[in-house]
Amino acid sequence: MLRDILTPADCARCRKCCTFEKYEVWETPLIPQELKEKIEQRFPSVHFIKKGETGAYIFNMSEEWDDAAECFSCPALDPKKGCILGELKPFDCDTWPYRIMDMQGQLVIGLSSLCPELYAKPLEELVKELENGLAEKIYSYAEKYPQVVRPYEHGHIILNVKVMKSEDNQTLI
Repeated sequence: MLRDILTPADCARCRKCCTFEKYEVWETPLIPQELKEKIEQRFPSVHFIKKGETGAYIFNMSEEWDDAAECFSCPALDPKKGCILGELKPFDCDTWPYRIMDMQGQLVIGLSSLCPELYAKPLEELVKELENGLAEKIYSYAEKYPQVVRPYEHGHIILNVKVMKSEDNQTLI
């Protein structure tokens, strides 16, 4: 989804978004039940954990702990091929490192600092990508699956704020 600003080669070289240190586990993709069921059907070896009362799931990465690297790896990450999920890749993964978050009741799209490739790009380029339709896709997905909206996490640069309209079409930011 981000191929205009992030090449597959960049991702293949880094894979930081597929591995998590203990303090980064909150960044694991949130997966709606519908997608979870599809992934389980095609990849029975991938297991999930229900994320509280949100109705979303996360990958069970406790089985993927790497003592040497002191991190968890996504169970869908093949060391040689990359992500095995193809079209079943979670939306969070497709839009990484953009994050849809709730900041005091307002939907915002932030940028995680954990992606070295995008974090090094000019902010204008990242904002332009959102303005070229990506923001609307992210907000639409969040509307359909509100359980994937995360609370705002300190440190994310906010790149876009959803403009709220009142019944009489007045802007409410």
